[in-house]
Amino acid sequence: MTLERTSFPTDAWSEATMGDELASSHSAYFVAERDGRIVGYAGLRAPDGARDADVQTIAVAAAVRGEGHGRALLTMLLREASDRRVREVFLDVRADNPVAQALYVSEGFAEIARRPRYYQPDDVDAVVMRLDVPAWSTRARAEAS
Repeated sequence: MTLERTSFPTDAWSEATMGDELASSHSAYFVAERDGRIVGYAGLRAPDGARDADVQTIAVAAAVRGEGHGRALLTMLLREASDRRVREVFLDVRADNPVAQALYVSEGFAEIARRPRYYQPDDVDAVVMRLDVPAWSTRARAEAS
């Protein structure tokens, strides 16, 4: 919860919300560790049999940003989506977070909409993005070969 609160100071999830997410059979969460310490986490919501999924959250400690933890976590989420036979993954990202947007675009996400003033109390728009999972999987396999 410390990482949640420092990563999202104005709109952090409550402990109850986080607990519900972690306990849900529809969710998959992954962590990044360094020296036995959690430095990042990410979650995917993908109900059994669903054709689409949502990236619920990705957080990386400020001290280790730029070291590839965000990409590694996102890759884990997308592999999980592929394993669950999801066709599309959606996410919302703050319009004032160009670093995260660039990461998502580099993995194949495309902007499909905007939600004005979505993030409160900051009045920041949400950029809604979509990824074609089978296309991502094909590209990831080709790059690994």
